[in-house]
Amino acid sequence: MSNHSEKQQAQRHSFWRKRQKKTLSVDDITIVDQQMLKRAVGAAALGNAMEWFDFGVYSFLAVTIGKVFFPGGSPAVQLIATFGAFAAAFLVRPLGGMVFGPLGDRIGRQKVLAFTMIMMAIGTFCIGLIPGYDQIGIAAPLLLLVARLVQGFSTGGEYGGAATFIAEYSTDKRRGFMGSWLEFGTLSGYLLGAILVTGMTALLTQQQLMSWGWRIPFFIAGPLGLFGLYIRLKLEETPAFQKHMEKQEALEHSKPQIGLWEMLSRYRIQMLRCVGLVLVFNVSNYMLTSYMPSYLTSVLGMSELSGLMLVMVVMFIMMPLTLASGYWNDRLGRRPVIMCGAIGLIVLAIPALWLIGSGSMSAIFLGLVILGVLHTCFSGTMPATLPALFTTEVRYSALAIGFNLSVSLFGGTTPLLTSWLVEKTGNVMIPAWYLMGAGVIGVITAFFMRETARKPLHGSAPAVGSEEEAHRLVQKLERQAENLPASQ
Repeated sequence: MSNHSEKQQAQRHSFWRKRQKKTLSVDDITIVDQQMLKRAVGAAALGNAMEWFDFGVYSFLAVTIGKVFFPGGSPAVQLIATFGAFAAAFLVRPLGGMVFGPLGDRIGRQKVLAFTMIMMAIGTFCIGLIPGYDQIGIAAPLLLLVARLVQGFSTGGEYGGAATFIAEYSTDKRRGFMGSWLEFGTLSGYLLGAILVTGMTALLTQQQLMSWGWRIPFFIAGPLGLFGLYIRLKLEETPAFQKHMEKQEALEHSKPQIGLWEMLSRYRIQMLRCVGLVLVFNVSNYMLTSYMPSYLTSVLGMSELSGLMLVMVVMFIMMPLTLASGYWNDRLGRRPVIMCGAIGLIVLAIPALWLIGSGSMSAIFLGLVILGVLHTCFSGTMPATLPALFTTEVRYSALAIGFNLSVSLFGGTTPLLTSWLVEKTGNVMIPAWYLMGAGVIGVITAFFMRETARKPLHGSAPAVGSEEEAHRLVQKLERQAENLPASQ
């Protein structure tokens, strides 16, 4: 009996070793071309910067846009109406995700990302062409809403596609750091918008800004969009998607595209995790980058120029910290870094808002820096964390839908809800409680997520940076197979 059992164990051990060698040979490992990786990361980050320049400009000019398109109301009412149009764009983002996501999984990531780039630029350029309320009346805010909906629809396919593109191009060991460049691009776009708006605010009179100056950043979106389109059209498809399509073509009967409801059912746990992670990520993002400039101006009475300058300096600080977060989550893990940021929001949101509301310029700056540093725990980690939740065949679709659903419900509505709550309650600490609630959800989600740092993407072969590294990986796995206990 004992000899028979030992024989079975030896057979299982031998089978496992053969299977390990078969499935993880050098030919099966993705060797990433480093030059193509740099181009892919640069193009995705640059395209994202162009897109978020468009969105950022709207946020930074919220007070002026409110006066142009919603005159007659109080400053608070104008701000709420402006952010209402801002939030409306987020309501159509899930529709954009439902359209562009499946397209990205069917025809390729690169083609869809090129299309979203030009669509966003057109929507933004058109905002600069719309006459004000004084010229065409109610048609002005209605046209603004239409342009915002075009922006939101195109953005529904942007972030999920860009994050997927970088994640599938990156090596397993450096996916966090490479992904953090996507958010570096986001901050660059916001910062470019902030610099431009700050310069105009300093150089133009209030009347000039109201009559024609506010249109300049939106007109710039046209050539920027064309440049981003050119860069993205020069890219090749990701190695992971190419291998997936090769497998599909090799089958006699290609597996049909998974349907939306089937995907939501099969990946419901991953979708819930995606929604939770995106919630804490985007609430902290839009609270800082979209709401705070207007909060400093409309609620605290600070001048527009001072508010923009403070937020702009904080974003400068956040840019290298985002890359540092990407570097460290490759080494420490995604979960600890996300957990650190979420707990930080719970503990430090009230002190940060208390500092911001103190009236002292140095205290306001310190409060904004606290929020900015906490946000980098998410911005440097999420571009690598979110794509790893799903397999290659549905990665673009699932991420685009889950990401945009969460953003539309919780992220993009942050400026609108906080503006409305502050106006109704008179409590200037509402943003702190909002951030704390997001932090609680972030902690819960991070606790239940699977660690993915330094591991292959779900359903994909390992990805390394050189053939030598591939050989070392195979040898390492063979040694692990040799040392595997017989019971396995």
